[in-house]
Amino acid sequence: MTLPPAFAAGALYDNLLQGALRHFFSRATFETEATPSISSDGRMAIEPTGDPATLCVRWFGSRHTLHVPARRPFTAHETRLARAIGSVLAARYRAIFDARLMAQRGDLFRGSIEDRYIGAFLDDQPYRIEATESRADDIATAIEVLRVAAFSSYENRPISSGVLLLDAHEGPSGAGRASGETPSLYAVGLTASKSFYRLCDGLRTVFLVSRAGAVLDIVEIERWAARAVGDATLHVPCSPGYRAHARATLGNRHVCVVLSPSHEIKVFAEGAQVFAFRGASWHLFDLEAKYAMWAAAVGNPALAERLFLTALDLADAREGALFVLLRDPPAAVRELIALGDRLDSMAEGQPASARPDLRYLLRERTATSLEPSVLQALARIDGATVMDMSGRLIAIGAILLHPAMPDATGLAVEGARTTAAMAAARFGPVLKVSEDGVITFFDGGRVWDV
Repeated sequence: MTLPPAFAAGALYDNLLQGALRHFFSRATFETEATPSISSDGRMAIEPTGDPATLCVRWFGSRHTLHVPARRPFTAHETRLARAIGSVLAARYRAIFDARLMAQRGDLFRGSIEDRYIGAFLDDQPYRIEATESRADDIATAIEVLRVAAFSSYENRPISSGVLLLDAHEGPSGAGRASGETPSLYAVGLTASKSFYRLCDGLRTVFLVSRAGAVLDIVEIERWAARAVGDATLHVPCSPGYRAHARATLGNRHVCVVLSPSHEIKVFAEGAQVFAFRGASWHLFDLEAKYAMWAAAVGNPALAERLFLTALDLADAREGALFVLLRDPPAAVRELIALGDRLDSMAEGQPASARPDLRYLLRERTATSLEPSVLQALARIDGATVMDMSGRLIAIGAILLHPAMPDATGLAVEGARTTAAMAAARFGPVLKVSEDGVITFFDGGRVWDV
């Protein structure tokens, strides 16, 4: 029997909603129940629950309820993303039953729908498919440009590029006015030009694009950010290589999108990295909330920031690392670290025939007293960098000792570093950096991924 078009479309879009919620909120348990629906016009609502660890989304004849642990309730960014997803899907659902809208805005059905979710999240206006100048769609278009560039190469080198999307129709000092020519639009067609790959690397330089999508200029991002926000500091840690990109969006509605040399698309807004596209999917960073949890567990602001920034740098370089902090070093060291890996074993003296060892240079040193580049070099050594809660180094490149854990089912699939991190997390906070660019925080168990 043929299904009515509205019913079939409703089922399709409800499946799209479920898929998006399950992806972006993979840490949540998911329940769906049928509920009476007063209409079938595609209106979506997030229902109040009174419980910050519960998110309830009603659409058509279904209520989708997401639950997360009470110790880590839904954040403002997660709720905001759920609304953005719902608004994009509801707008598209309306359009397929409105011939006028389909004729006017058929372009909005091109490209990845996930890019529209990101754009709707970053826009402070509800997503409306009737809008002819939608900030959300401008952002999605910029993402699509860099997505196309990611599949290209120039002179056998991977492409990196970037764009700063202004929340204004003109740049500062009349950028783009000198020639008097009609500026090019920042759109997919631009990637066919060789100059697109030659003129902007995304790391030091980015395209400056107006609210209307016109390419105004190519700017050095660090100098542009310095002129735009002065000496204002970031409230959320950011990888040093992309700090200027985050600062360029501080205290304004500008958005910076970068295609990194590792072909990860990074999105900066509101003074922080907000999203990353890697592993063929989008990830919400929610760095402010996650960093606050890490800093609270460490209890030492300088140490928490130094380790977090180092982890971000290593993740960008796609290098693995494991930072372990011990709350009770005397008890933990006996179970976790072999005597030969401990820095304090050097104080006990070595036989004359012992092989040369430069670890004595690190005795009584702390992670915060070392230069950041030195700490990164130590973290790159196979094994764990272990310290106490003050940051005093206990071991570097240590292969952690741990018994078989009863709750380790499936960890072998993730790798030895994850197993070691889970074992060490019994004794204090652990920050694991994977070679695929993911940072994971453990404390007793897995807390979050970035």
